Amino acid sequence: MWLKRCTELAGKYLHVALIGYVVKWLLYGSLVGILTGSASALFLASLDLVTNQRINHPWLLFLLPVGGAFMSYLYVKIGKNAGKGTNLILDQVHEGNETIPLRMAPLVLAGTLLTHLFGGSAGREGTAVQMGGSLAEGIGRIFRVDASDRAILLMCGISSGFGSVFGTPLAGTVFGLEVLAIGMVRYQALIPCFIASVVGNMVTTAWGIHHIHYVMGPVPALSAGVALKVAGAAILFGLASILFSELTHGMKRVYTKLFHNPVLRAFAGGLVIIALVYMFNTRAYLGLGIPLLQQAFVEPVADFAFLWKTVFTALTLGAGYLGGEVTPLFVVGATLGNSLGDLLGLSAPFLAGLGLIAVFSGATNTPLACFIMGIELFGSEGSLYMFMACILAYLFSGHSSIYTSQRIGLSKSRRHPLPEQVTISSIKVKKRE
Repeated sequence: MWLKRCTELAGKYLHVALIGYVVKWLLYGSLVGILTGSASALFLASLDLVTNQRINHPWLLFLLPVGGAFMSYLYVKIGKNAGKGTNLILDQVHEGNETIPLRMAPLVLAGTLLTHLFGGSAGREGTAVQMGGSLAEGIGRIFRVDASDRAILLMCGISSGFGSVFGTPLAGTVFGLEVLAIGMVRYQALIPCFIASVVGNMVTTAWGIHHIHYVMGPVPALSAGVALKVAGAAILFGLASILFSELTHGMKRVYTKLFHNPVLRAFAGGLVIIALVYMFNTRAYLGLGIPLLQQAFVEPVADFAFLWKTVFTALTLGAGYLGGEVTPLFVVGATLGNSLGDLLGLSAPFLAGLGLIAVFSGATNTPLACFIMGIELFGSEGSLYMFMACILAYLFSGHSSIYTSQRIGLSKSRRHPLPEQVTISSIKVKKRE
């Protein structure tokens, strides 16, 4: 009898605790989603405005060195550790030994807009994630949360920022869980990240923001031949992600070595981009590259468009310009897939869709989030091929990443074991030594 009574009491208190947990994270997650979704809406609307200004006034490109130098000067004077960007947020989820300043949100917003206004090649997810992390940190300070809840709040900021800026709330949810460490997912934050990402996306949409949609066309019937071709393309997508990550990090080291002053570094980087524009006689690789991305789904693109977008982006971000890497990664993947269409005898839009998510998967080590993003963007008809492309690109990208503070949860291969919980950056330093 007493055992039955104890069981009933335990069940009662367990339900009370679970209800309290859900209510708490409904509050925290919704607050993060409302603030981040509104910030993303402001960012996306402003981004469209400055992009149109750049297109309508080509002379703005010549102000790129000055704009970059100005933002670098602001970061030196008032940015402090905000200059670490997304890597600061990842570090704080793991370690929690620094604060994430609220000024990170307006600084990265202004800096990214200047990058795109004057023609730098960059993305937008870094801005959204940093705004989300900064705002989530502010909420944590107001409610005086403990270290464990603070880490989950920061993950909510990552999920909400990602989900709202791309209109993919499910992918945003999983991205916030998966991006922290290779081979590990923190499921304890699943409900909070889901709430934050869904609310963030709903708020962004409520502000009147509409996301671009792409169509990958008919999906070929499953066969051994098609599967082998998709596998071959996926391996190339993984190698393309290595090139993107390593070239971007390499350009940062080169610029830093040549110019110790970050202001001069950004100014010089702007001059390099201007020179490349006139060398290639095209502006297709500036900004987000959305027109090039759209082209990859409807008609042939230049064979080496993926390479030139990689170069333009690496030189822009390497010089210290603000933005993100994901949209350029979309462009790299889609254009590479488009170029592989004739070679592999498969539909170019179909391979462009696979490339979009697969190169992103390899460069961020988030295959589950990228697979879910593929379903959200293209539907579930090609889910088997999308899963194959994301997983293989992830495996063949090695232990590279656009995020140097990403941890090693589990090594991708037994033949190349790595210490657990070390950062990508520490691995690269040891290899160079």
